[in-house]
Amino acid sequence: MRRHHWIFSGALKRIIGNPQPGETVQVMSSRGRLLAYGAYSPRSQIRVRVWSFNPDQQITASFFHQRLKHAITARRALIRDNSVNVCRMVNSESDRLPGLIVDRYGDFLVCQFLSTGAEFWKSVIVENLLSQFSAAGIFERSDDAVRLKEGLPQQSGLLAGHEPPELIQVREGPVRFLVDIRRGHKTGFYLDQRENRQLVSKYCADTRVLNCFAYTGGFGLWALHGGARQVVNIESSADWLAVAQKNVTLNGYDGQMVDYVKADVFEQLRQYRDTSRRFDMIILDPPKFAATAGQVQKAARGYKDINLLAIKLINTGGILFTFSCSGHLGADLFKKIIADAALDAGRHVQIIRYLGQSSDHPVALSFPEGSYLKGLICRVW
Repeated sequence: MRRHHWIFSGALKRIIGNPQPGETVQVMSSRGRLLAYGAYSPRSQIRVRVWSFNPDQQITASFFHQRLKHAITARRALIRDNSVNVCRMVNSESDRLPGLIVDRYGDFLVCQFLSTGAEFWKSVIVENLLSQFSAAGIFERSDDAVRLKEGLPQQSGLLAGHEPPELIQVREGPVRFLVDIRRGHKTGFYLDQRENRQLVSKYCADTRVLNCFAYTGGFGLWALHGGARQVVNIESSADWLAVAQKNVTLNGYDGQMVDYVKADVFEQLRQYRDTSRRFDMIILDPPKFAATAGQVQKAARGYKDINLLAIKLINTGGILFTFSCSGHLGADLFKKIIADAALDAGRHVQIIRYLGQSSDHPVALSFPEGSYLKGLICRVW
């Protein structure tokens, strides 16, 4: 047994009784041996998400208290000196709590309950979070489409404590951000990119930086912190560009150092190509191009197109930060796509470093699906 937390419907020979959505069930071997306890999900292809492989483990409020304690304690080193007050506190299956995401934004916690099991135990989980973390409020962002596959409605709103302000100010060391946890992407911010944002600052002294899919300008702010002389943020949403502009002001940078371009990234890169615009660093952090395995081929074309355009726009010796958050598109295929783009661009491209999600997004060895974010730092000649 590989101790994977997902049991698909095709792996089950029969179901005894009539378990309700989210109810704890016993998983038995064909010989009648108790293998695990898990949450039942009658609407999902993932019919059971395993809570515990310990046959002596009872799934009670005490179980969730201990699992949450382990996850929160593991993040103490990250937030010990309080220079960072934004991070992922619970990372679903990799923290042995399938379907549960808990992110910290300053004094607030934001939760996603993405499975029937997490939904079933929601009140217990919230109660335990309040007992273990001094939160001003706990806000729910269970508005991900994955809940529909579980037969659950999308929902969001206050679960406990005070309503959060419109924008919460958080810190990543020396850089500060304003985050909208009600409407923002994911739970408000791309926490999985924290360590990669910091790396940007090491490569951009006295450079012209193009930050594509900028959202609220996270990578661009770290580029300014690293000494970039100009940053161009491209983002399709005027609302998020407005927050990006507030973030520049919040950090005390000269507003004339930053340009904000509301545009489709693909179209804007083609315009830069046609007008011979060049940059010393380009950052590509696009949204998920492949939501399912069937979309991988189409996604691969999109990744190649955008990287081909970017490679052509980088000055000799310049740097490309390129990412894919499509879990169905593997790291080897992503690297091959970048290699093909470099070949078609007629440029010599070196990989300086391989990147993944930040350390507060651990990946359990028994759950490789947890490793979804892949990235490369490349030098272009």
